[in-house]
Amino acid sequence: MISRLDKILADSGLGTRSSVRDLIKSGRVKINHTPEKNPGRKVNTDKDEIEVNGEIITFQEKVYYMLNKPAGVITATEDKKQKTVLDLIDDRKRRDIFPVGRLDKDTVGLLLITNDGILAHRLLAPGKHVEKKYFVRVDKEITEEIARDIRSGVDIGDETLTAPAKLDVGTGGREAEIIITEGRYHQIKRMFEAFGLSVIYLKRLSMGSLILDENLEEGRWRYLTEDEIEKL
Repeated sequence: MISRLDKILADSGLGTRSSVRDLIKSGRVKINHTPEKNPGRKVNTDKDEIEVNGEIITFQEKVYYMLNKPAGVITATEDKKQKTVLDLIDDRKRRDIFPVGRLDKDTVGLLLITNDGILAHRLLAPGKHVEKKYFVRVDKEITEEIARDIRSGVDIGDETLTAPAKLDVGTGGREAEIIITEGRYHQIKRMFEAFGLSVIYLKRLSMGSLILDENLEEGRWRYLTEDEIEKL
């Protein structure tokens, strides 16, 4: 990719466009071992080597993170008062990353964070019907009648019923795995509330082909593997 030097450094998380311009003008940036003080210098990230304060900068045009979101963190790119999911990514390669979809503040589990807008659209577009699997725990028994209605579609107060869901109720009747293909506001909570049940724990397990890494602790992240990216 060919782009301006200041944009590359800013996108790499080294500061704002204005701050990286000052950095460049100070003489602390080198292109192919030669000092470069022009912020507008065109750089080929596939061929040119960029050094900042003696450290080589690795530029990635597209980045993909798997985050195991903990409770108490909001799904947003920034917030002046509350901690966001992006605050948990402590090794950002790009400044333009964003969460794909959202999880409620008290919901945990799989969250994809990327700067790939095309992929995000494919995963979130209603017409794509991408499956999202959750583990849910409620305060009362999920009866066979309730399960049947959830599998058929639920009136949650919107103009249309929810799309049919897949539901596998566990032993005891208060825990289940549910798969939905929509992303309506508080959808799963509202589906169970329609039957007088309250969700007390909700965890996303998968989104499309992407499955939450069982070894990834809550609040931790890792890069997607090449295989995971290709499948997505």
